[in-house]
Amino acid sequence: MKKLIHNILRVALVVLVFGLSSCQEEFEKIGDDPQSETIAANSTTAVLIENTSSNDGSYDNIVDGASCLAIQFPYTVNVNGVEVTIDSESDLDVVEEIFDELDDDDDILDIVFPITITLSDFSEITIENQDELETFAKECLEGGDDDDIECVDFVYPITLFTFDVQNQVTGDFEIGSDMDMRRFFDELEDDDLISIEFPITLKKYDGTEVTVQNNAELAAALEMAKNQCDEDDDDDYNDDDFSESELDEYLMACPLQVREVIRNEVDNTEQYIERLMTFNEDGTVYFSTFTADEIMGTWSTSMSDNGVMLSLDFENFPDFTIDARVYELDDDKIKLYKDDGNKIVLKKRCDLEDSANIDREAFIALIKECEWVIKEVENQGEEIERLLGYEFQFMTDGVVTLGNGVNTTEGTWEIGLNSQYQLSLMITMGDEPGVSFEWPIKEMTETRLNFSIEETDHEMVLLKVCDDSVDDGDVAEIRNIAMGGPWNVALYQEGEMDMTTSYTGMDFDFSTMYQVEVSINADPIANGLWRVLRDSDDGLKFYINFDTGDDLAELTEDWKVVSITSTRIELKDENDDGSVDTLVFEKP
Repeated sequence: MKKLIHNILRVALVVLVFGLSSCQEEFEKIGDDPQSETIAANSTTAVLIENTSSNDGSYDNIVDGASCLAIQFPYTVNVNGVEVTIDSESDLDVVEEIFDELDDDDDILDIVFPITITLSDFSEITIENQDELETFAKECLEGGDDDDIECVDFVYPITLFTFDVQNQVTGDFEIGSDMDMRRFFDELEDDDLISIEFPITLKKYDGTEVTVQNNAELAAALEMAKNQCDEDDDDDYNDDDFSESELDEYLMACPLQVREVIRNEVDNTEQYIERLMTFNEDGTVYFSTFTADEIMGTWSTSMSDNGVMLSLDFENFPDFTIDARVYELDDDKIKLYKDDGNKIVLKKRCDLEDSANIDREAFIALIKECEWVIKEVENQGEEIERLLGYEFQFMTDGVVTLGNGVNTTEGTWEIGLNSQYQLSLMITMGDEPGVSFEWPIKEMTETRLNFSIEETDHEMVLLKVCDDSVDDGDVAEIRNIAMGGPWNVALYQEGEMDMTTSYTGMDFDFSTMYQVEVSINADPIANGLWRVLRDSDDGLKFYINFDTGDDLAELTEDWKVVSITSTRIELKDENDDGSVDTLVFEKP
């Protein structure tokens, strides 16, 4: 073991010595100032600088197939028989769109000559025909690649100095662009010496900036930048420059919406249009319909000679069981293709992410566990206070009931996608239009469900109540005290306004089945709903609901319990404007 360690140290020392030697040869010092280090015009560092400042011609590879040159705008091309004038980079998208119209045809592009090309050194050449263009294109590396470094850019201006053989400064030059930098180095002789006024700033592909203080730091930064990003230098204009892991990440990021389905040259788009596919990390994929039904399958990706492949496998669902090549992956769209006329196009729908993050099966299981009390329901911005405290019960057979302890309304329910393709609770209850709606789920916890559509001001909040909260001692105690009435309103105050006198002479009797009766001199004048429950967000709440349209209706609220004794109940409610309403019951 000691001999092995000794040998490793010897090798490391040799590497260090050679490294120091190469640095000394690369940078020649002409003074005590570190910035006085020079580099030769033919040095490795100089080549890195040239490559970083070279003209990038990869953006128009769909036309010329060469990253070491670019065709100057404007020019004209004939694409599959369609004449297109290219005035800017955005016009190149038109060429791709024409190519993509048919996936199994032979794409033909003819350039209308003459054209002017710009090479990597920013020199300009007039090209008269296709043969001349191909001659220059062959100067690029195979596959359209080139030597330029695109993952980092110089931040200009930069000052350079030149020296004579006696190491005396012969000139200083302010460089203002990549073209200036590249042409400056092209005009140097191999043994010319130059120095750079440091510090200088480099801007990386992700927008971050790096400051370098000397030649060594500059060389290291440029060398490191060579492979830090995908330069997209190949001539695969459909942008297949993505890895298997990148495709995995893309698929799982958001739901994907079906836009086109062609199987064996038969267009099946109409029956699947706008359905959703959700890809999960565990290898499962769900195909969602507009009803509660979902079809589960599996998915996987792999590499092939033709690029990245996506395999989908569904039992008894052949239209989406396929081993396809991913031939296009855009920011918002993915295209799958297989020979013999098979194509699937999916659109990315990250705007549906809220409901997509909620597990459908968990949602169904939770909503059937217990009863759910209405804390709030708004329909097109109008709060439906008459339903405060009403209780839903969702049955296994798709039946739902809504009751207030005395009266019960029955309807149907299911979990599916609403018209906006969001996972929703769909309630149909003819006798109660206030809740008959496709409610998209926005928040789900063990004790609370929140449904909302901001654009149309629909919102419903439900609180879970199991076995009438028999296991909650605080709830039971408050109920027992409340049912030991009658009670009088000792104080009702809205903000600073005292409205107690509106309830003078009224007796409130809280009884079983969530019923409260109001009487004057033992004559009943109104009935309402009351209940006590624990809100996971707001603590103990005392619900009162009078659907009467008079002063009693002002007491309709889910009141927060402040304090309670055998003779006094104090409740409060905080309004959106910060004011506080107070309601106090006392025994006569």
